[in-house]
Amino acid sequence: QPDLVERLISVDISPVSTAPVSEFSAYISAMKSVKIPDGLPRSAARQLADDQLRPVVQLPQLRQFLLTNLVEVEGRYVWRVNLEAISHHLADIMNFPVFHKPYPGPALFLGGSNSPYISSKDYPEIQRLFPKADVQYIEGAGHIVHQDKFEEFITAVLSFLPPP
Repeated sequence: QPDLVERLISVDISPVSTAPVSEFSAYISAMKSVKIPDGLPRSAARQLADDQLRPVVQLPQLRQFLLTNLVEVEGRYVWRVNLEAISHHLADIMNFPVFHKPYPGPALFLGGSNSPYISSKDYPEIQRLFPKADVQYIEGAGHIVHQDKFEEFITAVLSFLPPP
């Protein structure tokens, strides 16, 4: 229902399957294998989880982002996100549904220059489905664009939106 959408912003994802470039499966496995003894203070638990994730999730910013999902429940540390459901449905999550009718409105595909999730090989499909699309990259940002380069992200988003 494109008439319900005035403008579209896609942040570091394109309308193609991203499974071939995704390390998410390894990240989920690493998160599942984190072991934290009960009763630790939050800071110690986060540091222990950070240490255990480090061999697989090498980027510190990405580890910190994942660790935002580590929560204490009744004295135990658990992941807020449903890792089992995500791991069982990762292929569905990483695929883009097939659409035949393009979205006619303005679209911004905003990627991180250090991320593989929007590549030049995706441009034909972006243009097919989003003929008014503009593809931009934020220099020095990875997949979590808003965390890596917050000010540049906000500037790009505000530039795309109509003035108030």
